[in-house]
Amino acid sequence: MHELTIANNLVELAADHARRLGTGRVIRINVRLGKLCGIAHALYFCFGPAARGTLCEGAELQITEVPLTIHCEPCGGVKRPRTPFNLRCPDCGRPARKVLSGREMELVSIELASQPAATAATRDELQPQGQIR
Repeated sequence: MHELTIANNLVELAADHARRLGTGRVIRINVRLGKLCGIAHALYFCFGPAARGTLCEGAELQITEVPLTIHCEPCGGVKRPRTPFNLRCPDCGRPARKVLSGREMELVSIELASQPAATAATRDELQPQGQIR
């Protein structure tokens, strides 16, 4: 179950960030997941157990789902397929060669207890170590 590994990595990244800043605990972790990842529900399920006993225990996992979009060469535009399992243009029916969005897996921000939400760590501050692999 790779969702548990991803949840563990999120907890580790957030807890390391909180320790570096000397704060007590993590309040919220914001993540963007593409529709094609298909792990949002399982990630919510795994997050609580992964956070237990860490600085992330009790933190909220907020997932923003990124819709699937494709580029249709014959139509010359960005389209949203009818289902994530059929990468065909909804207008002309031809298969798309390029997925533009829907595969993302990105740690966006970490909000800490002693840090106001407006100054929470953002993806730019977390870039070197903030990518989920």
